[in-house]
Amino acid sequence: MTQFIQLHLITSYPPANLNRDDLGRPKSCVIGGAGRLRVSSQSLKRAWRNSEVFVDALGANKGTRTKSLGRRELLPVMLAAGIDEKKATEWLTPIIKCFGKPETNDPLQTGQLFHISPAERALVDALVATLAAEKRPLVAEELKLLRKDHKSADIAMFGRMLADSPAFNSEAAVQVAHAFTVHKVQIEDDYFTAVDDLNNGQEDLGAGHLGETGFGAGVFYLYICVDRDLLLANLQGDTALANQTLRALLECAATVAPTGKQNSFASRAHALYCLAEKGSQQPRSLSLAFTRPVQAGDVQTQAITELERLLANMDQVYGPRSDGRASFNVLSGTGSLKSVLDFITE
Repeated sequence: MTQFIQLHLITSYPPANLNRDDLGRPKSCVIGGAGRLRVSSQSLKRAWRNSEVFVDALGANKGTRTKSLGRRELLPVMLAAGIDEKKATEWLTPIIKCFGKPETNDPLQTGQLFHISPAERALVDALVATLAAEKRPLVAEELKLLRKDHKSADIAMFGRMLADSPAFNSEAAVQVAHAFTVHKVQIEDDYFTAVDDLNNGQEDLGAGHLGETGFGAGVFYLYICVDRDLLLANLQGDTALANQTLRALLECAATVAPTGKQNSFASRAHALYCLAEKGSQQPRSLSLAFTRPVQAGDVQTQAITELERLLANMDQVYGPRSDGRASFNVLSGTGSLKSVLDFITE
């Protein structure tokens, strides 16, 4: 039976604009008829995989997500070897085609982002170095660059799709929900000015810049579901690396804030509550606890109370929905991040 690990986190963010929409305002949604702030799973995953926590733990097993590898990093190697740009572009284009369809106006860039594993990147770099040193085009046999048996932790967790080479796709072992506030939120506007330091006020008394940005504050619920068996399979059965990946994922989810507007709001926060579950039972989010928005007052404590109440009711109706649980609660000072990390990897 497949073993699932489920993570439920509650995090309180002060005034912030963590994840913007196309108009620059905080992303939002309506749940239970009430407007909520929202942070997309894409925003969360990017913040995690690029964080110091993730890089320190899994840097050697972290892939690169790009569409400009050829233009930014491979072409300079060829040019430095004295190969003219036209010839270098012609020689590098088949390599780029391995990872996706090149852009019409730039054959050294793919039309879409692709995720390249460290193993594949090493093969690409070695091949380009050989072509540069020998000043020759590649042969067809040298284009076997894609690998199914790589150990890229972020690809193993979040998946990869190569439309032109589906045999090398990876199914994501980690599902990340959009985080949303457990209570109703009103997005506000911050009107700000910037002063010109050299303006002595004798000719112009106005500001050097006027601007406006949206923001909001709230207590967010986040749900993550991990297919541990698939994660292990994606990492070629490397149990130690799978456990290292799980620990990095939870630590990132609990301690790494989305990067949006951090210089303006310094809205960094750690999770105030985390519940981890593991077992072969079918997973389920506990977002139902917040369909009816938590009312004003001690929102943080109420959020934990509502989540645990729904958890107990689920077990009462469906039977135990996990084989084991571990948690920490910053408000009550119980549990610890380390104990939960140990629980999900034991």
